[in-house]
Amino acid sequence: MDATQSKTLEGNYALEIKSASGHTIIADEPEDLGGQNKGMSPYELIAAALAACTSATLEMYAQKKEWDLKGVKTNIKVIQGDRPADLPSIHREIELEGELDSKQKERLMTIANKCPIHKLLTGQIEINSEMR
Repeated sequence: MDATQSKTLEGNYALEIKSASGHTIIADEPEDLGGQNKGMSPYELIAAALAACTSATLEMYAQKKEWDLKGVKTNIKVIQGDRPADLPSIHREIELEGELDSKQKERLMTIANKCPIHKLLTGQIEINSEMR
């Protein structure tokens, strides 16, 4: 996988982010943190990644099993602690549309916890940084 790149834009904290596959988005901090709110905040980007990965993973699994899953809606809320040193937590709510029995729903919850972004966020990850 090629690298995702970010480049600062004019103004405080705004960034243009280009994915390895060539898609571009703008990220920024909210105004109350000194940004201009021109795009999603880093926490919102993490939430979006988890929501997208969860929904896509469930749709792929249900399609493979030929289950009657008509749609998935995933709501993600990043909850920050009271103090800056507190680690945030994530609340994920998944709504399933279609005729699914309780065993299928239970299995889909297990599968949701196996989506790659969920595993990345809950596992140990090594980040190797270099400065140029």
